[in-house]
Amino acid sequence: MKSFGKYMILMGSLFVRREKFIVYWRLTIDECIIIGTNSIFIVAIVSSFIGAVTCIQTAANLVSPLVPIYVVASVVREMSILELAPTFTCVVLAGKVGSSIAGQLGTMRITEQIDALEVMGINSASYLILPKILASLITIPMLVTFAALLSILGGFVAGRLGDIISTQDYIYGIQSDFNEFNVSFALIKAFVFAFLISSISAYQGFFTKGGALEVGQSSTTAVVNSCIGVLVADLLLAQLLLN
Repeated sequence: MKSFGKYMILMGSLFVRREKFIVYWRLTIDECIIIGTNSIFIVAIVSSFIGAVTCIQTAANLVSPLVPIYVVASVVREMSILELAPTFTCVVLAGKVGSSIAGQLGTMRITEQIDALEVMGINSASYLILPKILASLITIPMLVTFAALLSILGGFVAGRLGDIISTQDYIYGIQSDFNEFNVSFALIKAFVFAFLISSISAYQGFFTKGGALEVGQSSTTAVVNSCIGVLVADLLLAQLLLN
């Protein structure tokens, strides 16, 4: 409860004694490049192979001749949009982005750069953390959308190369019985996960104490707590929005 209270107080302090808008704009753009652009490659690799594996395993388990083959594409679509793209992508980003945020802020704390900002009258929490959260809220939903597209495309490539499903059946499968709310649900999850990853990692790094060893420990704790937060939020959102 003490840690949760410190976390909530830190989130509240982001909106007091703020800097000018142009300052946050520049910082947010820089963070968008670090968080979003630099994560495209790993997201593309993970999502493509996950979609391909989902297609192959689904086809391998469709042993009944009564089940049409286009169901494989429908399963890949539903799994990619509802779970694989938002959750897998954000778990990967929790490791990449979360550790980066915690390590950066932790290093600034132990080298007294954060204390120097406070001495100059700058709200260090708002100046350092708010751009990271805003950049995460902007770029991570984009990465999730990109991951969903590549996951479905990866399933298609695996289905064609493995002679599992024809192009016509795959296209028909991803179009049949499509529920538009699933896309909205995936984006809602992406926004929530983005906030949790960036804020939890920033909290761990901001309150780092000690030296270089503690910075590494803060980064590890940030990744673990972010992954737990993502999984718990995934369960809660599924219960709230899909029932």
